[in-house]
Amino acid sequence: MLTILGNSGGGRFCDRVSRRGFLKIGGLALGGLSMSDVLRAEAQSGSPSHKSVIMIFLPGGPPHQDMYDLKPDAPSEVRGEFQPIKTNVPGIEICEHMPRLAGMMDKLVPIRTIVGATGSHYSFQCMTGRSHARQPQGGWPELGSVVARLQGSTSPAMPPYVGLSPKMQHTPYNSGYPGFLGPAYAPFQPNGDGKDDLVLQGVTLERLGDRKQLVRAFDQLNRQADTTGMMEGMDAFQRQAFGVLTSSRLAEALNLDKEPAAVRARYGEGTAQHQGDGAPRLMPQFLMARRLVEAGVRCVTVSFSFWDYHGSNFANARANLPPLDQGVSALVEDLHQRGLDRDVSVVVWGEFGRTPKINASAGRDHWPNVSCALLAGGGMRTGQVIGATDRQAAEAKDRPVRFEEVFATLYNRLGIDADATTVNDLSGRPQYIAEHYPAMRELI
Repeated sequence: MLTILGNSGGGRFCDRVSRRGFLKIGGLALGGLSMSDVLRAEAQSGSPSHKSVIMIFLPGGPPHQDMYDLKPDAPSEVRGEFQPIKTNVPGIEICEHMPRLAGMMDKLVPIRTIVGATGSHYSFQCMTGRSHARQPQGGWPELGSVVARLQGSTSPAMPPYVGLSPKMQHTPYNSGYPGFLGPAYAPFQPNGDGKDDLVLQGVTLERLGDRKQLVRAFDQLNRQADTTGMMEGMDAFQRQAFGVLTSSRLAEALNLDKEPAAVRARYGEGTAQHQGDGAPRLMPQFLMARRLVEAGVRCVTVSFSFWDYHGSNFANARANLPPLDQGVSALVEDLHQRGLDRDVSVVVWGEFGRTPKINASAGRDHWPNVSCALLAGGGMRTGQVIGATDRQAAEAKDRPVRFEEVFATLYNRLGIDADATTVNDLSGRPQYIAEHYPAMRELI
């Protein structure tokens, strides 16, 4: 628990934070730098970089051949029930249930040939770019954690990495793990009505007492460092948690009431009910992601609905594709209208694709051989499709794209050279952040 003492030394007025489960020591990462480090770095650079990434995870494995890679000439047991429609880019067609995205294809890049999936229900590969099967001690860190480690916060009042994904019933869908980088680089994860704890209502900076005295108190943690380095991470957290608690900036970013009604309506509402053992179909999280990156967060992760359709594939897709179409199109349109399209990269994907052949329950089963992704923003060359599959959407026929290449591209858009950049694991050994895979030449 983070407890701030008043001038008398005996009154706790902030202990409810831990009880509400919002700001948790070890569960909240605010960049790993002290406030003085961040302020010093910003003073030297003039203005901090606001390049950022929004990652939208579709838990369960979305059906690639019913989204961006329809095969109308394939046998009936493969092609399914949906029809392709034209987009605003000649020659590119996508599913009829995504008309909004079709109308802005010039701002998008579908990838039809993601390869290298493990075939397991994990968010891990989408979040880290690595297989969960082979990990160093402590585990691979997520993209947001790497960015937090390398670039830190843009402001003492804003975390570099925010995870909007709710806790899901199927545990491996959940994300928010910093791996061997440690708790100082885990995401800030707002949940439920805990947002109220961001604002110390009625408590001014003066009532908090002398800032230097508080920092000196936090510095005492350095003298308690243990061999695991855990206390160093806790110290970094506490320094930046104080910056968040004494600012309304993050609370303002999370407050969607600040948006005009017309903007909120464009995104829609959806439902807070969890779908299957995955996430809710909650539309406002797309808007919240935009507000967070605009306020200075470097990486935001979102989980949307449930895509594991072993049965009733087409009924489920009819329920899920239109809201995904609405949420992603509203986000991309919003980024362009606000001049953020060159600074904010968006990636939408799941852990694997679905079988070409429709099963006896009208479903599609797990298919790691090929899957899909959708990219936007980041100053990337949009209005193109990358990759082509065979007649049944079963294998990559042209330009297979690995998860690591997508990660290298996202790092590139953030100003990080993935081919040359390493972070040290728990043994002190440097680990490349994207295994020497290059950024995608088609996009850069």
